[in-house]
Amino acid sequence: MIKVPEHFHQLYAPEEIAARVEEIANDISSDYEGKRVHLVCVLRGAVVFLADLLRRLKIPASCDFLSVASYGDSTESSGVVRMIKDLDDPVEMRDVIIVEDIVDTGLTLKYIEEMLRTRKVASLVKCTLLDRPDRRKVEVEMDYVGFTIPDCYVVGYGLDFEQKWRQLQGIWAINWPQKEGE
Repeated sequence: MIKVPEHFHQLYAPEEIAARVEEIANDISSDYEGKRVHLVCVLRGAVVFLADLLRRLKIPASCDFLSVASYGDSTESSGVVRMIKDLDDPVEMRDVIIVEDIVDTGLTLKYIEEMLRTRKVASLVKCTLLDRPDRRKVEVEMDYVGFTIPDCYVVGYGLDFEQKWRQLQGIWAINWPQKEGE
């Protein structure tokens, strides 16, 4: 197991994440009872969340992947979203759930949502493991949220900084504000 640097601050332990993913899967399963959902995973960060969520659903589900970029190797979104990998399967007339790792400025999610709506989906909802509303630049309405986090940069459970720390079991803040005396 990889050693976590001392200055990282754990926000959520693996057990807390697993319990919350189970709750979200139960909510989705209940909301879509009798239907089949198509999960659209936003690569790369959301892949761990997608895998756990998919295994816990109690309804038929399929999945596909897309990749967009707005961060590069920075901790701040550039504000410019560009498509890197589009979906492989058509989504027309499907009940689609966008699966994100984190919603920050909202620019990436808004871009994906608008792009998918042009493809005539039957329904479209948004699911994120982490929501960081303090950085919003555009309004996005979330349907399923794992945790709402403060304005800090996080890694672990699929989230990275410069392609590092994705494999950490929990979710860690790498720039947690130090309080006086700590």
